[in-house]
Amino acid sequence: MARKVTLENTRNIGIMAHIDAGKTTTTERILYYTGVNYKIGETHDGTATMDWMAQEQERGITITSAATTCYWKGTKNQFPQTRINIIDTPGHVDFTVEVERSLRVLDGSVTVMCAKGGVEPQSETVWRQADHYKVPRMIYVNKMDIMGADFYHVLDMIHDRLKCNAVPIQLPIGSEST
Repeated sequence: MARKVTLENTRNIGIMAHIDAGKTTTTERILYYTGVNYKIGETHDGTATMDWMAQEQERGITITSAATTCYWKGTKNQFPQTRINIIDTPGHVDFTVEVERSLRVLDGSVTVMCAKGGVEPQSETVWRQADHYKVPRMIYVNKMDIMGADFYHVLDMIHDRLKCNAVPIQLPIGSEST
């Protein structure tokens, strides 16, 4: 049986970060905007698609890596259909082995940073793990709407703590003031 989407048009993308940076929430939005889900699931009320275990739903944290698939053809259907396998990884230090397992199969990853907390300890750990497996990554600064959000401080932290020459491809138009 022929594949619906060729391997050349298939990408395994991981979502990784420190706990509570917004990995699962970001993944839920991706699933909604790509048409996989008709409703956005929320971690705080136990309805997140990716947090499928009862413990995850009760505690509001990811314990095991969870995978799902969405498809993308560009904003105007101008590209061949691309299958994107999204792997939502845990952020808690106790579940670091789950991140390690996922990194072995990734074509790339999105590292989610909280606009207030910036580069936190587990962010550094998963970044080093991604370095080890040579996983290309991009950074998404999340939670720009919370009190104390500071995009430029996070950018400085990325340069200083991750020794990464990150270049913004989009700048925020504002943030919540302190």
